[in-house]
Amino acid sequence: MDKRIAVVGAGAIGGYTGGQLAHNGFDVTLIDPWPEHVETIRRDGLALEGMTEEEFVCARPKTMHLTEAQQLAKEKPIDIAMVAVKSYDTEWVTRFIAQYLAPDGYVVSLQNCMNEERIAGIVGWDKTVGAIPALLGAELYAPGRVRRTAARGASPYEVYRVGEVHGRITKRLEELAEIIGTVDTVKATTNLWGERWSKLCVNGMANGVAAATGMSGNEMNRDEKIRRLSIRLAGEGVRVGQALGYQLEHIRAHEPETLARAAEGDAKALDEVETQILAGLRSNTRSDLARPSMGQDMYKGRRTEIDFINGVIAEKGREVGVPTPSHVRLIDAVKRVEHGQVPAKPENLYGI
Repeated sequence: MDKRIAVVGAGAIGGYTGGQLAHNGFDVTLIDPWPEHVETIRRDGLALEGMTEEEFVCARPKTMHLTEAQQLAKEKPIDIAMVAVKSYDTEWVTRFIAQYLAPDGYVVSLQNCMNEERIAGIVGWDKTVGAIPALLGAELYAPGRVRRTAARGASPYEVYRVGEVHGRITKRLEELAEIIGTVDTVKATTNLWGERWSKLCVNGMANGVAAATGMSGNEMNRDEKIRRLSIRLAGEGVRVGQALGYQLEHIRAHEPETLARAAEGDAKALDEVETQILAGLRSNTRSDLARPSMGQDMYKGRRTEIDFINGVIAEKGREVGVPTPSHVRLIDAVKRVEHGQVPAKPENLYGI
């Protein structure tokens, strides 16, 4: 295809997806604000690592630092702009890239959280598409080096989901699915909002917990107190999503209703969920080094997305009258760590 693709934010997800697309022959430009990262890619390529040596790819995408972006005005317009920055940067990044779009170009939210409304407020709903890296775990651990932290092919479900905000399957959506399908499995969905909320529940049960505790995903699952807190967080998120009318999808391969009942004290449901979680630990499909993204941010001293993940679940819960006490208390714990009042440690959450 001759589509020109820009990926704004060449971190874990943007770097992995954009780098793989470039390696697969697409016209991709990575735009990022980290000078050392950009210069390393230009000099050495973008190293994309997996859990096996066979997965390693050294991609050679075109790159731009933000200070060079005005050059885009002299080049072919952008057909597909993938926004892969943190949620708190969504608006300014969308405004920045919107001026370089082709007349029929559009913006894709390749992010956690629910940012399509923010993007549409700038470019319009007709130029807004969602892409969910539902089962893609990755980490930018050094300049020019991205590591995939979950085994390829480990899940029976599609890694990416792409959807139109109106829920119809369009020609451009099929085209986008075909493009992303060269990276990993993808589903063109009619249920973007249900997919988004389901991924929000996944992030809500792990990201803030990692940020507050400093634990990896596997460490969190081995600790019974933390594991059961994560289940309660997921269950609260499910009940809010149901009250909002979303058609929820699998949440880490768990049935949403089973998670909700487990969170509410149903012993059979709790045993089913915990058995599945512990089986995942034994399957060796995820690296012990893997931290959820908010845990990575806390480790690097970056601002977290707590207000855009657990904060949204708590806010929407208040709107629909569904209590979310675990999320409210987790938000407070994460902010205390983020503001340097306490160090990240499991004990921060043992009382929740």
